[in-house]
Amino acid sequence: MLDRELTEQLLDRGYSRRGLGRIAALIGGGTAISSILGSAASAQSQAARGVAGAVQIGANECWSGPFPIAAQAASEIIAKGNRYDPADERGKLIRTVAAVERMPEDRVATWPGSGDPLVRSVITFCSPKKGLVTADPTFESVWRAASWLEAPVSKVPLAPGAGTSTRAMLAANPDAGLYYICSPNNPTGTVTPLAEIDWLVANKPADSVVLIDEAYLHFSESPSAAHLAATRNDVIVMRTFSKLFGMAGMRLGLTFAAPDLHKRMMRYDGFQVTGTLPMTAVACGNASYTQADLITARRNEMIAVRETTIAQLKARGLTVHPNSQANMFMVDWKTRQAKDVQAALLAQKVQIGRSWPIWPTVSRVTVGSASEMNTFVTAVATVV
Repeated sequence: MLDRELTEQLLDRGYSRRGLGRIAALIGGGTAISSILGSAASAQSQAARGVAGAVQIGANECWSGPFPIAAQAASEIIAKGNRYDPADERGKLIRTVAAVERMPEDRVATWPGSGDPLVRSVITFCSPKKGLVTADPTFESVWRAASWLEAPVSKVPLAPGAGTSTRAMLAANPDAGLYYICSPNNPTGTVTPLAEIDWLVANKPADSVVLIDEAYLHFSESPSAAHLAATRNDVIVMRTFSKLFGMAGMRLGLTFAAPDLHKRMMRYDGFQVTGTLPMTAVACGNASYTQADLITARRNEMIAVRETTIAQLKARGLTVHPNSQANMFMVDWKTRQAKDVQAALLAQKVQIGRSWPIWPTVSRVTVGSASEMNTFVTAVATVV
C-alpha cells in the first residue's frame, strides 16, 4: 500500500519497518481498527450496538432519525443505485457545505464517517518522534492509534465541567505533531473557548497541526473554529452527520483543511476512501445541511430534555458534572463503580454509556427522547 517515496518519508519521521506495517493495517476502517487495537476499542464499538428492547442512551446517537426531507432524498436516490455517483452527488454535497460554512470548496473533504480521518490524522502528523496531545477524558480513538504506532501520548486532565486548557496542552508536549481538541468534548460535553484554540494555534510549533473535532457542535450554540481551517494551513476541523443529523448508521463525515493537509492524509491508499461513499448518505447529508430551522428545533428539544433530566437527577441527590453543551452529560455515582451501575441499569433495560479510567465512578449518559429519559430516571431510582 505504501509506495517507495512515502515509505522513505515515514522512515525519516522515525517509523520503524514494523511501524510501516502497522500503518498499512490501520488504513482500512473501523472494523479493522477495532480488531487491531484490542479490547478497549471493541468495548467502544459494543457501546454502539443496541440491546434489543432496551432504552439506548449509551452511544451519543440522536434519539430520532434523519430529517424527513433528508430521508426522502436518500430514498429517492436508491432508484439510481446502479450508478456510483449519478449526477455528481458528492460534488453537490461539497458545494452545499462550502456555501453554508463560507469555506473554499477545495478545503472540504468527505469521508465515510469520522473514524477513518481521525486515525489518518494521527498517522500523518504523529510519529515516534512527534507525539499526540489531548484532553483526558476525551474520545479515545486517537489515543489508541498513537499508542499502536508507538507515538508518545500526552493527556491533560480535565476538571469537571471545564473545557480543555490549551496552555496545559502545549506545556505537556511543546513539540507534538498533533494537538487534538474535541469541542464540545466527548464525553463531558464541555466547550473549549475559541480564544483558547486561537492561543494554541498562535503558539504551537510551526510544523504541528491542531485538529478540532466538532462532532457535537450542532447541539451547541458555541461558535465554530471553521474559520481557522478556511484560512490556515495547520488546522483541521472535523464534522460528522452521525449526531444531530441522526445519520450514525449511514456513515458520513467531513473535514475542513488546506488542500495540502488533505493530500497528506489521503496518500496512504491512493486517495480512494474520500470518494467511496454511499450515495444514500451523500444525498441525505446534502439535504440536511441547509435545514437551519430544523437544526435549531432539534437542538432546543435536546437542551430542554437534558436540563429536565439533570434537574431530576440532582433532586435525587446525584452529582452531575456541569456545563455540558452536547447531547450527553456525566453522572458521578460517588461510592459505586460506573461499570457496576452501567450493568445494573442494563438489567433494567436501560443502556447507558461507559466510563473513562480517569473518573472510574463517572458514567456518560446520552440524551434521548423525553420518554426515554423518564425511563432512565425511573431506573436510576431503582438501582441507586
